[in-house]
Amino acid sequence: MGDPNEKRKRMSCALEINNPVNLLQTLHSVCADGYHFIVTNLAHPMNCRDLTDKEPTKIIGRTDRVLQSVDWSKLIVGKISRAYEVDNEIEHIRESEKLLLKQELGFASHLVLPAIMIKLQQGQNRNLAHILYNKFQLGVPFQVWVQMPIRKASSPFVQKSDNDESWETWNDFRRIANYHKKLGIVLELPKLDQLPSKESLERWCGEPVKALILHTSHFIPNPHNQPVLPKVYQEIIKLFMALDVQYVIQGPSTKFSYNQYYSYMNFLGKKLYENTVFNEFSLGCEDFLQNPLQPLSEHLEASVYEIFEKDPIKYIEYQNAIRRALEDMPQSLECVVIMVVGAGRGPLVQAVLNASYLTQRKVRVYAVEKNPYAINTLEERIQNEWQGLVTLIHQDMRICRPPEDADILVSELLGSFGDNELSPECLDGAQRFLKPNGISIPESYTSFLAPLQSTKLHNEIVNGRLHDKPAYTMYETPYVVHFVNAYQIAPSQPLFTFKHPNREERIVNERVKSVKFRAPQNCVLTGFAGYFETVLYKEVMLSINPQTHSPNMVSWFPILFPLAEPIQITSGAMIDVTFWRAENEEKVWYEWCLNSPVRGSIYNPNGRSYFIKK
Repeated sequence: MGDPNEKRKRMSCALEINNPVNLLQTLHSVCADGYHFIVTNLAHPMNCRDLTDKEPTKIIGRTDRVLQSVDWSKLIVGKISRAYEVDNEIEHIRESEKLLLKQELGFASHLVLPAIMIKLQQGQNRNLAHILYNKFQLGVPFQVWVQMPIRKASSPFVQKSDNDESWETWNDFRRIANYHKKLGIVLELPKLDQLPSKESLERWCGEPVKALILHTSHFIPNPHNQPVLPKVYQEIIKLFMALDVQYVIQGPSTKFSYNQYYSYMNFLGKKLYENTVFNEFSLGCEDFLQNPLQPLSEHLEASVYEIFEKDPIKYIEYQNAIRRALEDMPQSLECVVIMVVGAGRGPLVQAVLNASYLTQRKVRVYAVEKNPYAINTLEERIQNEWQGLVTLIHQDMRICRPPEDADILVSELLGSFGDNELSPECLDGAQRFLKPNGISIPESYTSFLAPLQSTKLHNEIVNGRLHDKPAYTMYETPYVVHFVNAYQIAPSQPLFTFKHPNREERIVNERVKSVKFRAPQNCVLTGFAGYFETVLYKEVMLSINPQTHSPNMVSWFPILFPLAEPIQITSGAMIDVTFWRAENEEKVWYEWCLNSPVRGSIYNPNGRSYFIKK
């Protein structure tokens, strides 16, 4: 038995067994070997079914009595017995095949299977998609797992890249079925000489991949004569582990026992798992849609403060920035006045005191906070931890009147998109009590944007519609999301920048900018990911932008700006989008509009669906 505290990824594995003689005995044996379920044929080949006969056979497959219903519904994934030619151009073949397929689908519903696996017969599968989509509308209990090679072998008759052919077949199929949430994909790992490109693998990560199929021929013996996978297969598995996919072992056990294959997969769950601070923190948040915070109009709860304070990186960097700023203060200044605006429960106040101790600079600290419940905590810390070094101001920073001006203004008012929690408006109000040569920490921040493919998030938004609101509301609301089942189509680009203090005569925080991205391959655009970078002081910075992400920082997840309909993107196409940051006396909001490859309309006009209250 392994250490129960050992960090590992649970590797849910299945064994594919075609036509077992005794299904119950096989299930017991497979479970004893460690597997979690089996994949097997729905219809038994001994039953020749011709539903066009006057008196067709009534037997489809095994009787449902061979297993209890709980086992059918949890431990069996049914394979459609063959690729039915429901898209055949010859009518009588097409109709005959359709009857047989519908019979198997009906049998799968009768057994209440969790999923069925089906192969696509050809490049165009419109009738098959039509049949399945109509079944989904009727509310079948099972998911449909479409079995596809991760990359098809090259063909002289195919004009497009062979990296694209398999994905194109899948993409065409699921488009007809309207990207339905019950439609998933099972990818067959290729031979070593047919590995897909890195870009192709990343695109598959934006698809609803349910399982990977590993053939027993993929495994090789190690020096201890145990099955192992070559390094390239391990890298593919590691890439998909974040999606929580399952694994199907397929093929004969000629070299090793099936138990050995499972034991090795279980070992990979430990070997490939990255036990990082970020992974631990984000566990359970994968692809979960959250509403952005509104800290100006709503008081943050203790649990929210607690999450922020657990970040191991943010406050170290803030402390470094404050330390550098203190070192740059003139030595003639006997006592440096530092104002922490939006003090929360005090982590930035503590960072100020730490920096003061490290630099041996005398400081006078003011903590400005409007939340009465956070004030309760600050009062306790002033009395018991900070030995009277901190003065508390219980007011909104935009209207408060401190007893003196500050040399350094410190804040952490940033959201996932930088300015989306109204840091510009707050700091513009607070800078009136910053000395003319005073320092703001942060000194600037920039939002970044990137095109995204994620049909999972698209379906989450579609299915999360509130029935008391118009349909457009769900697409005009940004969501804070930890992206996992997603593919970022192109590198992010800067959008809006704000600098502090802002000494311009007329301060305007409205913005508009268009950005363009080039798609490296065919894909589907479902929305835009938002990030930010901030310069705290000089070279000290924090970032959630993927290109510059601060290692192990966990305080912020990215933000998602959805599109109402997935947009087909061809390789080399230009994705052009315009974003607005707009405001009036009561609120701030974003609007966005896709300009190409198709011309869209403006989302969230006048902040009708989403805004940040001032």
